[in-house]
Amino acid sequence: MRIKLRHLEVFTALFEAGSVSRAAERLSLSQPAVSIALSHMEEELGFRLFHRDRGFFAPTSEALLLHDEVLQGLAAIGRVDQRAAEIRSGAAGSIVVGTNGAMALNFLPGIIAEFQRDFPGTHVELRVHSSRRIASWVSNGQVDIGLMDAPVPVGGLSTEVFEMECMCILPKADPLASKAIITPIDLDGRAVIAIMGDHPVDRQLGQAMADAGAVLNHVSSANFYAIARSMVAAGAGIALIDPVNAEAELNDGVVARRFAPGVLHEQAMVTARGVPMGIAASQFQNRLREALSGYGRPR
Repeated sequence: MRIKLRHLEVFTALFEAGSVSRAAERLSLSQPAVSIALSHMEEELGFRLFHRDRGFFAPTSEALLLHDEVLQGLAAIGRVDQRAAEIRSGAAGSIVVGTNGAMALNFLPGIIAEFQRDFPGTHVELRVHSSRRIASWVSNGQVDIGLMDAPVPVGGLSTEVFEMECMCILPKADPLASKAIITPIDLDGRAVIAIMGDHPVDRQLGQAMADAGAVLNHVSSANFYAIARSMVAAGAGIALIDPVNAEAELNDGVVARRFAPGVLHEQAMVTARGVPMGIAASQFQNRLREALSGYGRPR
């Protein structure tokens, strides 16, 4: 049986309008087109749907039995159309984002919340793991978009790198908070919280301190920028971290100041190379790209 959408629409219009002329007007079709569609539907079904009497169409008992099913079928098709429109616009779908932690606390939650306010039908999953694991997940299709420190530890990925100038964070009551720019000499002998000790930011700071003849006193390490900020808030020392976490409004008594010479954090956004992303994921990537560009320049 080859029942088409047009057959269902003609049947419903005739059922409700009672005449070919009114059904044709409702569907914006010619009267012959309505008559032909009805004839084809009855031929496919194997029974008559309407009694014809002087231009008036009265449904047969068989048509009465069929009517509810036809309405349900049209409603289902309408839902398919609506869902397809949502998918096209990015308002529906599923996105998996992975990060190594730098963006997990004070960046991605806000981006996700804003995106879901605009596209409430989209499900977003946030995974936090090591850069190597996130890169591997992106490569094998388990994660749509990865955010991690550069360099990216896995090949075969499309990578966008954003260079962000790190900031010095310290308690608001610290005497250095009165300065607009912090220099290596200002940190000479001060308690400094490292990221991991061998992180690129740690190495750049170490070189800047050595070049200035200042002593770098790493008293602890934090692994994540957001944790380093919490340690500064608790009075454990001073730290150099990315601007995203440095400038977050947390009301924790921590202030951020520029540091010179510049120390760069390189934030990488990665996707699987040669693998088209879904519409929702592409929309989300655009949001990420715009937000990251507000903190640093693409490399």
